[in-house]
Amino acid sequence: MAEASALPADDLVLPFEVKPLGVRGRVVRLGPAVDDILHRHAYPASVSALLAEAVALAAMLGAMLKFDGKFILQSKTDGPVDMIVADYVAPGKVRGYARFDAARTAALRNPTQADLLGTGYLAMTVDQGPDMERYQGIVPLDGADLTAAAHSYFEKSEQIPTRIRMAAGPLLQRGSKAEAWRAGAIMVQHLPREGGSSPLPSHSGDAPEGTDVAPQESDDWVKARLLLDTVEAHELLDPQLSAEQLLYRLYHEDGVTAYPVTHLERYCSCSQDSITRMLARFPAEDQADMVTNGEIVVTCEFCSTTYRVRPGDLAP
Repeated sequence: MAEASALPADDLVLPFEVKPLGVRGRVVRLGPAVDDILHRHAYPASVSALLAEAVALAAMLGAMLKFDGKFILQSKTDGPVDMIVADYVAPGKVRGYARFDAARTAALRNPTQADLLGTGYLAMTVDQGPDMERYQGIVPLDGADLTAAAHSYFEKSEQIPTRIRMAAGPLLQRGSKAEAWRAGAIMVQHLPREGGSSPLPSHSGDAPEGTDVAPQESDDWVKARLLLDTVEAHELLDPQLSAEQLLYRLYHEDGVTAYPVTHLERYCSCSQDSITRMLARFPAEDQADMVTNGEIVVTCEFCSTTYRVRPGDLAP
């Protein structure tokens, strides 16, 4: 793969493979899409960074779907940010929302993701549509950040050696004092080549009882993950560094193959019709309790769009 790249730097998922190492992976670069998601809410910077990484993670994992469906990343915890939801709808639509306690969040100085999340769980759900059964994996969040939780999911549920790095933050826009949020993520997974040994750590069962035998990892996997660990946050966020150029920096020695990108865009499923249909399902007494000044006002949690519905529009 040549170092030069004509790929756009923003709002994409780029799949890749390093065949000599038996490694596949994905790079996510988010610019205007995640900036749009975050600027629809008055999130503190720490909450914005957390949600931006969640959207990047949802895009990276959701883009692995081989069918039209939805991937949902959702946390439920006792921390200042007690809920995060990030959706990926194939092919390439993302959205996200964070619910937080403003007072508890403001009381924290330089909070880590673990400080914000607290104790609870992270659920990863694959929704293949109304005619198919949902698949869900759940990992605990107890002093862990999103990256650690994702590592735990792949180790315990998928049993695939996986390494992930993520970053999010605001950058000053050129010629302006306004900040624009960005997020990036990169993942590698190691699959043994045909006839090759398993990349999972293993030890011999022939060792005498009580002998401490260090697990042995595939040399290919060790090299792949150590190279990934050199990725710095600014490389994931730099709009002047394309995803393809980043891969070349990391894996040019072994040869990296980039595949067609999936372009990302912000979406929301709300509409005037969907809100009206949702309200119509409530009992008449509940509908009456919602009326203020002759109308029901509903604000979408994801995009902050406000809808106004007259009680007469809800009549069967």
